[in-house]
Amino acid sequence: MNPTTPRPAISGLVLAGGRGLRMGGADKGLVDFRGRPMAASVIAALAPQVDEILISANRNLDIYAGFGYPVFADELTGFAGPLAGLHAGLARARHTLVATAPCDAPLLPADLVARLLAALLADDAEIAVAATGGRSHPVFCLCRRTLLPALSTYLAEGGRKVDAWQRSRKRVEVGFDDVAQAFANLNSPADLPPSG
Repeated sequence: MNPTTPRPAISGLVLAGGRGLRMGGADKGLVDFRGRPMAASVIAALAPQVDEILISANRNLDIYAGFGYPVFADELTGFAGPLAGLHAGLARARHTLVATAPCDAPLLPADLVARLLAALLADDAEIAVAATGGRSHPVFCLCRRTLLPALSTYLAEGGRKVDAWQRSRKRVEVGFDDVAQAFANLNSPADLPPSG
């Protein structure tokens, strides 16, 4: 992107709609991390990088609403996974690009969206995905809102795998090996740092 070209407006979507099974059923976005809910840390890191914040959650919607941003549940019932949250977010986003981050990754890099955007535009891709050590992290992505019809079809046909759907589109992977720890999801109580 030319430095004089203004950055396109981007919606930020925090994915907090899971069941938290590996966290003993706890709502991971509300689990304490360094003195505040993990989702609050994700929002604090993502908000300066985007033009609006949206939160996808399937329980405790009133608590998530307390963060001060629009909250909505998946249209698909039964905790259908991150793609259902992305689907709902694409349907509600005000902007043509949507950046996603899971609620259990509170160490997002400050340049996550900028780096994904640069790659998306350079490759004229539909989706840019963070990758570390040769492994993609599909829920850390920037995608075009125009993908909503294709995602609707994929979900209607029973598809639920984020990586498989993304690979069926024009996708570019963006290396973040310099900040690989930022993509460590805190999935279980053992992953949380010791208190104190």
